[in-house]
Amino acid sequence: VSCILVISHIFHLVLKPLGQPGPFAQLLAGVVLGPSLLSRMQRVKDFFIQASAAKYYQFFSFVCRMLFMFSIGLETDVPYLRRNIRVVSIVAGGGSILACLFGGPFFWLLIKVFNVTKERFAFYLLTLTVLANSASPIVIRMIAETKFDTADLGRMAIYSSLVNEMSCVTIVSTLKAFSSSGRFGGAILITLVTVAVIFVNKYLSYFFNKRNQNNRFVSNKEIFVIMFLLTCLALYAEWVGYTAIFCCFLVGLMFPREGKTARTLLHKLTYSVNTFILPVYFGYTGFQLDISNIFNKLTLALTVLMILVSVGTRIVGTLAACHYLMIPWNESVILSLLLCLKGNYDLILINTNPNPNMVWAADLHDFLLTVVVLNTLIIGPVAAILLNREESSAQYPTILEILNPESELRILACVYVPRHVSGHVSLISALGGCPTAPIKPYMVHLVELPKKRKSKLMYHQLEDGDQYSDEEEYGGNDVLEINDALDAFISETKILVHQSKIVASFLTINEDVCNGAEDLRVCIIFLPFHKHQRIDGKMENSMEEIRAINQKVLRHAPCSVGIFVDRGQTGFQQPHGSQCVQNIAILFFGGPDDREALACSKRILMHSKVNLTVIRFLHKTTASRSSNSWINDASQKDEEVIMAISNIGTENEIDNAFVETFYNRYVAQGRAGFVEKYVSSGQETVAVLREIADSYSLFIVGKGGRGTCPLTSGMSDWEECPELGLVGDLLASSELDISGSILVIQRHRHSEAEGGFLDD
Repeated sequence: VSCILVISHIFHLVLKPLGQPGPFAQLLAGVVLGPSLLSRMQRVKDFFIQASAAKYYQFFSFVCRMLFMFSIGLETDVPYLRRNIRVVSIVAGGGSILACLFGGPFFWLLIKVFNVTKERFAFYLLTLTVLANSASPIVIRMIAETKFDTADLGRMAIYSSLVNEMSCVTIVSTLKAFSSSGRFGGAILITLVTVAVIFVNKYLSYFFNKRNQNNRFVSNKEIFVIMFLLTCLALYAEWVGYTAIFCCFLVGLMFPREGKTARTLLHKLTYSVNTFILPVYFGYTGFQLDISNIFNKLTLALTVLMILVSVGTRIVGTLAACHYLMIPWNESVILSLLLCLKGNYDLILINTNPNPNMVWAADLHDFLLTVVVLNTLIIGPVAAILLNREESSAQYPTILEILNPESELRILACVYVPRHVSGHVSLISALGGCPTAPIKPYMVHLVELPKKRKSKLMYHQLEDGDQYSDEEEYGGNDVLEINDALDAFISETKILVHQSKIVASFLTINEDVCNGAEDLRVCIIFLPFHKHQRIDGKMENSMEEIRAINQKVLRHAPCSVGIFVDRGQTGFQQPHGSQCVQNIAILFFGGPDDREALACSKRILMHSKVNLTVIRFLHKTTASRSSNSWINDASQKDEEVIMAISNIGTENEIDNAFVETFYNRYVAQGRAGFVEKYVSSGQETVAVLREIADSYSLFIVGKGGRGTCPLTSGMSDWEECPELGLVGDLLASSELDISGSILVIQRHRHSEAEGGFLDD
């Protein structure tokens, strides 16, 4: 294990600049250490390949499989898989079905060459699995290391490989069960035990969460109980004669995601699986390869032929499926190559005896093993190169204006202290109120890096449950309060919020926020205001550093940004579970930021507990014009609007067209209100704002970008917080003394040329 880790790290240092991910380096390290190279030396061979080594290595690989399959199930994005199960299944099945069609003739060829006379049905299943299976752990790690796990292409590849591999496991296990009466009973028992463990885990998770209300994590003893149940299930499945990977994956998939138990499991497993377990597992896969076994001309020809059949059928079948689903050509090629990767369930079948009294012939075993390992070593680097090229040119929506209202919205909410959580989860609740408009929220806890550590305890001096990295100690009791608030929100709304923490100096923490937003491919970042509401309702400056960080993020953010002025006592409350309807106002003056605010409202108005009104401010000189006659024609088609604005040049015309589209889609259908206010100066605008100050619990407005606007002239005289813009600053000041919360949105500044709302 140590040698594999050291050699793989050396290879990774060399290959990473060339764009090759970790799994390729780890497979290569195993090949170098195994019988193909270093273990050909007698002293090395005697050390690594001893009489009892094979069973020890197999048991160690079993433990690795059990842990990483449980971890994969625990990290599976169930809502995404549920929404895209049809697409993922078609992509996964396209290549597999074609591979199975070609597997029949190839099976008879192998029977003749290797003289297989017994257990032909088991050998047929083995051949089809080698041709049709995709190794989901290798695909997942390749996608994660190229930072494609948050992109649609990466997630489709991950879940296509998972569906493919779990389907292979299910089909092969089912056919084996029906081929033998004894095995059928064992399959039924495994199913019942798996279901029992899933239900026990649900109870244990609830019990451990309740028992550790005052702790950040559950204790090691409680984690041991869960791992003990998982190990018993896996050992029983293997003892009966089936692989445990599907059982472990299913237990992780069905494990409750909210609470301290799931958070502790993810914390303990993610690091160890990614940095130790999977590298060793991939290394052992390469270690089993003995390249000298294919130097026979016939074996070499069969190896090349089987790799070509496996890769060719997979690529052609996946490309056909992608063409049917109208997936772009470049993404289809990458998907087809990623699904060609092998080295998990197929290896399990190769190393499993067809029955207790028989083993596969050595030449047949070595041949199939060589096909699997060489297939991945050849295809892996090609797929990595294409992934890196796609990553450099890939684009994702960085503004809400061009995002389809029914597509997935990815947001990043930043909090510093527990009181910021309630406001941000209220926004998440409002944005995630419609099942047809999915949301993927991330919440990051920003913690200032202290200059000096207070404690220098050694590992054995730490109390039980405190064996974590230094970073986990940062944040004090705020971490516990934030976790509890999020757990309560997730339990009530069933909206899963992905948590993370950034510990850095406040001078540079804005860079980490921007880099994190880019890696997560979010559309908008929500930042807290540097003032908070006191008990008497007044706003008090709590952390001046937040203001400087907000200003830096506004300048350098890779997407749109929203600053939330939370007046939670008198203002906006969480819509989910609320008995009263929240009244929200969109203040539209014109410009890209106001259009972005209006685009944000498309998500919010879908919530059943939200009553949204768009208040458009217009100059009095436009009152007599007929430019707004479109309001009376609510049946106008969106395609006509798009054609009408194809040659628009002025910002005002773009605003009119955008508001027109919004009116036709939402206001005309009674889903939102619409009011026009005619003013001629900033003073009249302030007067209107005073009139509506107490009518709404939340005001959403764009930061600026209006140029020289007569509607806000003179309002800069009392500007205190320029990061909120003229209108936002006025609403947040004590001049108006409003009771509602305020959300000020700035459109991504580098997206001006992307073209408004045409894709909407």
